[in-house]
Amino acid sequence: MTAYLNALGVTCSLGRGKAAVAKALFDAAPHGLRWLEGWVPGRAMPVGDVIDPLPAMPAGLEHRDNRNNRLLMQAVQDIEADVRDAIGRFGAHRVGVVIGTSTTGIEEATRGIATRGRTGAWPGDYRYIDQELGAPAAFVAEWLGLGGPAHGISTACTSGARALLTARRLLKLNLCDAVICGGADTLCRLAMQGFHALEATARERCLPFSAARRGIHIGEAAAVFLMTREPGPVTFSGGGASSDAYHMSSPEPDGRGASEAMRAALAAAGMDAAEIDYVNLHGTATEHNDAMESHAMHAVFDRAVPCSSTKALTGHTLGAAGALEAAFCWLSLTDAGRRLPPHLYDGTPDPALPPLAFVAKGARLPAGRRHLMSNSFAFGGNNASLILSHSA
Repeated sequence: MTAYLNALGVTCSLGRGKAAVAKALFDAAPHGLRWLEGWVPGRAMPVGDVIDPLPAMPAGLEHRDNRNNRLLMQAVQDIEADVRDAIGRFGAHRVGVVIGTSTTGIEEATRGIATRGRTGAWPGDYRYIDQELGAPAAFVAEWLGLGGPAHGISTACTSGARALLTARRLLKLNLCDAVICGGADTLCRLAMQGFHALEATARERCLPFSAARRGIHIGEAAAVFLMTREPGPVTFSGGGASSDAYHMSSPEPDGRGASEAMRAALAAAGMDAAEIDYVNLHGTATEHNDAMESHAMHAVFDRAVPCSSTKALTGHTLGAAGALEAAFCWLSLTDAGRRLPPHLYDGTPDPALPPLAFVAKGARLPAGRRHLMSNSFAFGGNNASLILSHSA
């Protein structure tokens, strides 16, 4: 079965909507990260926050009101007309929702728990539902009046990518005719301070695959697609996943699990590695993750395939990252100039790692049909790889 990504809605620190995000992405705009205080005590750090105003929660959905749902709603609004059209043609019961997340509304829940700790009572606006991992998908289904399957995926930093894999499965099983799929995560102190405690955050702009890399930045984003069996601008050619369960937070050093996910994606798409024109790397700028991914790339590709990490532009958006970076591939495939996301770093690759062919600003895809891969790797050895193609 062939699945298509017919429409894209995206909001991140680079901007709102396809046009704004594409311009900032391909120009390697520096405004995606800001140095902010308050997330980690006593320290300002680069953060990929969304500064555009978010929409108000619709009347009757006040019980769903949190920043994560409002950010998700802003992205879904960009494809709402396409969704309404799908509802009209297929029926609400044939439209599903799969949303990946790792933080959902935990920031609001954390504030409520802190209030209870100080006062002994829950604040009036505390809602346990805010921190449920299926809450974003349930919100979209309730807002749009959908009756198809609606559930969340939470596999840490592969959540958004695995949402697309699950959506394709729903179409293949004929449980849906259309699926809203993607990821949404917002900034929260739990995640920010947790990564800081792991000594995984950098004090300056992150430098993926550089000899001077020192760690990640955290960002927030929502990216959603409407996936159907009907031909559209981008084909979801295939995807693969693996779980090597090497360690709770460290990747398997030789990249075996990551290589398995990439090979599974190629097999699902019926492709050879030589057909891939570009790879969006997970590229967190941490010492061990970048090393692992370099080895995995060399295990799968016997040539210098163009590649880049975009986390120096947006920060690591955690549960949304897999969907956001698939969205960047979607933007490349639909761009009239066939532009690629550039790799932003200090220009000094780590000599201890197998070399990679990093994309320079202004690089373009070849003419004709094109195939792009997007990789996501997560805590616990969870790996996912997606392949998107320019529809013939």
